[in-house]
Amino acid sequence: MSWDRRYHPAAGRVGNDRGMDRTELAALLRQARTRIQPRDVGLPAGARRQVPGLRREEVAQLAGVSVDYVVRLEQGRGPRPSTAVLAALSRALRLNDDDRDLLFQLAGAAPPQAGRIAQVVRPSVLRLLDRMADLPALVMSAKGDVLAWNSMATALLGDFSALPPAHRNIIRECFLGAEPGRVRLRPEEFRMVAAYGVGTLRSAKARYPADPDLDRLIAELRSRSGEFEQLWHERPSAQWRSATKTIAHPELGPMLLDCDTLLVPDADQTVVVYSAAPGTPAASALELLRITGSQQFTDHT
Repeated sequence: MSWDRRYHPAAGRVGNDRGMDRTELAALLRQARTRIQPRDVGLPAGARRQVPGLRREEVAQLAGVSVDYVVRLEQGRGPRPSTAVLAALSRALRLNDDDRDLLFQLAGAAPPQAGRIAQVVRPSVLRLLDRMADLPALVMSAKGDVLAWNSMATALLGDFSALPPAHRNIIRECFLGAEPGRVRLRPEEFRMVAAYGVGTLRSAKARYPADPDLDRLIAELRSRSGEFEQLWHERPSAQWRSATKTIAHPELGPMLLDCDTLLVPDADQTVVVYSAAPGTPAASALELLRITGSQQFTDHT
């Protein structure tokens, strides 16, 4: 999505230390919301909609903020958003880098600096995600954040938007998840996956030594998980790789799926795709999942 700056002359004069332009920020958020369809962010369309795009409730859910907060921002009377909220809104509304920077500037905040882990998925990758209509797919950041997902991923793995944004991280959920997820691992497989997660964060720390969100994630895991702390000291170098995983779907039962990772090198992100060989029970289950969609599958991983 690209924000049309021709109709917003203030875009060239705000965004510095002089403060927040609530009027232009509200207009940007309203217009961005109308351009996103529920299926674009892995949400069911639901009943007939009276307005185009996402509802405010859906933006709030995706960004992990209250509906009232979104309403106040769109009405030009909200408080100054924090950088974490601005980043979450950018992801929820699928803003590209330029529009994300404009959002930050209109809020009177400095755009994300170089050397930070990319949290925005570029439009071409989102289009690829959308075209995978018959396969569950998601996009992960360099530190394991689930940044975007299609409706098939919601149907297979659960509704990521139901999780707080800070919890949409597969490494955090591996060590600190409150409930067992749908991915079923034998003990030896869990140990391998846990080592991959720690190795991924160690590698990310070497590439992004000044990223504060990465530091906070590592600190939380080291303080709350003895297993993570032990592996951190062991310094595994393993990285995420393609594998075969068993997904325990609550309605369709266990599904043995291939899980392949496709790299987006310039953004340091990974596209994860689940598939099954033709003619297998898992392939039939995926086809049924494509037909039924996520309308009735609302619990999260």
